[in-house]
Amino acid sequence: MDERIFLCPSSALLNSGLAVPFDVVYEGMTCRAFAVRYEEQVHAYLNRCAHIPMEMDYQPNRFFDTTGQWILCATHGAVYSPSSGQCVEGPCRGHLIKITISETDNNVYWHTNYNLKMIDF
Repeated sequence: MDERIFLCPSSALLNSGLAVPFDVVYEGMTCRAFAVRYEEQVHAYLNRCAHIPMEMDYQPNRFFDTTGQWILCATHGAVYSPSSGQCVEGPCRGHLIKITISETDNNVYWHTNYNLKMIDF
């Protein structure tokens, strides 16, 4: 059964600002993920470039270019749409892996599914 996991208060995510990182288990592997706000909507993805699976932030929790319009891979220069995760320029194969996210009562939650789980401690 899919589960809703608290991530952060809504106020932690500013439009085209710093991301909120979190850890997940994706297809059995522990991975970093991140949530960002873009044009008033919250989006979340695995922190893994579609070109070569490496973390993308150029400084901790910084993914947006200087215009605040695109998510960048600091290693490969791939450019992604913040709202869809689709690669729009540079070396990449397709899109970022999207994580279902919701915002309710001033809180942001991510959602598990068949291949995305919480880390068990």
